[in-house]
Amino acid sequence: MPDTIVTRAPTRIDFGGGWTDVPPYSDDLGGFVCNLAIARYATVTIARGENDHGANQTHAADLAIARAAARRFGLDDATIRVHSDFPIGAGLGGSSATGVATVAALAAARGDHMTPTSIAELSREIEIADLGIAGGRQDHYAAAYGGALGLRFSAGRVDVHPIALGAGMRAEIERRCIVVYTGQSRISGETIEAVLGAYLERVPRVLNALAHMRANAEQMATALSAGDLDQLAALVDEQWAHQRSLHPAIPTPLIDEIIRRARRAGGAGAKALGASGGGCVLVIADSDRADDVRAAVAPLGELLPFTIATRGVERCA
Repeated sequence: MPDTIVTRAPTRIDFGGGWTDVPPYSDDLGGFVCNLAIARYATVTIARGENDHGANQTHAADLAIARAAARRFGLDDATIRVHSDFPIGAGLGGSSATGVATVAALAAARGDHMTPTSIAELSREIEIADLGIAGGRQDHYAAAYGGALGLRFSAGRVDVHPIALGAGMRAEIERRCIVVYTGQSRISGETIEAVLGAYLERVPRVLNALAHMRANAEQMATALSAGDLDQLAALVDEQWAHQRSLHPAIPTPLIDEIIRRARRAGGAGAKALGASGGGCVLVIADSDRADDVRAAVAPLGELLPFTIATRGVERCA
């Protein structure tokens, strides 16, 4: 292998459909997610030599992913380090970006050619089977493919539909979409298990919410394709109403206050990102109110500027 290999993979904004990409729901009833990769990256460096896999230099969760991936590839004679330019546990799919970047780096080290789909699937398998981290597929696919995606999930299959965005639409998204990091830890595994348990028990409230979230995400893909950010904002607002009804721990007082202030200042749509219970909040501002919304929510959290990542995981060196 070369002396050093560097790869990076983007995180994502999930506009809608999260939870429906998680088995057994996705296998039983089919899921759909609309998301967008953003240029906040997990960057992985593999260097020949010491085999500490980045100990004392990488966040513990990323270190666990790096070690598990290295075991899969049978690589025990290199140092793996991860750098993230996003908050850990922010609901941006950061751990999956780390997994995707690590798998891509290790494949390059071994001279293997892997497609974006195979990288995404192996990254998820490492999280689920090796580390016992519950979750779906959408984050891994966003990190592997980049850009705006409509992702359809069914038993044993993921259909990836890239959504072309014109230059004007990309600029509008970057200007009007505001990501606020609450500084709070995101949702617990217990809550995820509770939602999945409610689905298995066929709780009507949860079944209804998930069905609406899936259908809503399909409409989001159509709105993005049409370059209609106002329609996307309305759908994001609808998505949050269904998402928060899945479990009482999903909304928090801080998330609710961010969304309340954003709406008063000109927010057209808002939702928490990821599984929620903390992490980041997305606000889509009215066309002429983006600065007002930023000023209104800034005292409540850290604003995370972003640009769209048009490419997925890539080798940097």
